[in-house]
Order: sequence, then C-alpha cells, then structure tokens
Amino acid sequence: MSHALLLSTAVSTTGGSGGGGIAQIMGLVIGGILINNYVLSRFLGICPFLGVSKQLDSAVGMGAAVVFVMAMAGAACYALWQLLLVPLHLEYLSTIVFILIIAALVQLVEMVLLKYSPALYKALGIYLPLITTNCAVLGVAVLNKDAGYNLGLSVVNAVAGALGFTLALVLMAGLRERMEYSDVPLFLKGKPATFILAGVMSMAFLGFAGLGV
Repeated sequence: MSHALLLSTAVSTTGGSGGGGIAQIMGLVIGGILINNYVLSRFLGICPFLGVSKQLDSAVGMGAAVVFVMAMAGAACYALWQLLLVPLHLEYLSTIVFILIIAALVQLVEMVLLKYSPALYKALGIYLPLITTNCAVLGVAVLNKDAGYNLGLSVVNAVAGALGFTLALVLMAGLRERMEYSDVPLFLKGKPATFILAGVMSMAFLGFAGLGV
C-alpha cells in the first residue's frame, strides 16, 4: 500500500475500534480525564506529578506543556506507525521511535518557553525535560497503537489523557498549597503527607469507575 493511500485513510478505522462516533469520542474523553486517569488510575507520570505539584502556577504550566506534547505525539506517532513502521515491517522499533518523537517535541516546548516565558521555564526546572521520559506520554502512544485507534481517536485519546494529567496535577498543587497553611503534624510534613494526599485522590477517582463508559 502506498504512502498516499495510507495517508488518505488516516481518518478511517485501523483495527477494530470503529470510525470514531460521538459516543466513542465522549467515552475516550470522560475515560481519559476521570475513569482511566493516567496518574491516579494507571499510575503513569508519577514523577512530574509529585515534583511539579508544589505550586499552582507551575502545575498549570506543566499541564499545558504536557497537553501540547501529548496531542502532537499522538498524531506524530500514529503517522509514523502507519506510514513507516508498518509498511517496512519495523513494528519492533515502535518504542524507540515514539521516544524520539516525544524527545523532539519536548525540545520544541523547551525552546518556546525559554524564549517567551523564562520564569515558567525556570520554575519547571528539571521536570520539563523529564517529559521525555514521562510514562504517561509514552503510554498514550503505545495504548493508541495497541487499541488500533485511527488518527482522530488517537489525538482525542491523547488530549483527554493530558487533560486528566493536568487535572490531577492542578488538584494536587491546590491541596499542597493549602497544606502549607495547615497545622500538619511534624511527622507527616513533606513527603508523607504528599503520598497520603495522592492515595486519597486516587481512591476518590475510583468512584468514577461506576460511570461504566
């Protein structure tokens, strides 16, 4: 099959996931944000979740960066999978190729932030380049491939997963900021309280599993 034909069928079904009706799209959105939240349900992306959730501003900035990287990675990984890896029978290189794509997108985000928002770039620190090894970003690309989503569903699933990551990050940052002004026992200050908060949030998000989407 030619690359032109593969590209023309990018918006059609690849595998058994259907053509991407409204019900399926809404299911991916609700599932990615609430039910199958990558941080609180799948336990992916824990490092930036704990590291950048100390301040609300940094959490929002990291969330926006992850949304961009995930959306672009979902589209780019799908395109390379369909146009390069599958035709050349190089499927076994998918993980390496996906990581390279994510790394290139993170470099782009770093350059943009360094130029237009140096304060946010400095606040994110080491956790910005760590998006490259963020399991949530790589997980989206791999799950899209395994589920056989078309281009549209891949992007929707990636954006929904990124929004779920951002929601968890912002909620955690808000709680940790409130705790700074709370009378927390000395033996719980710092990491113990943070892990307890993360566990309680994870249990709370389990309640959305009853939606059955």
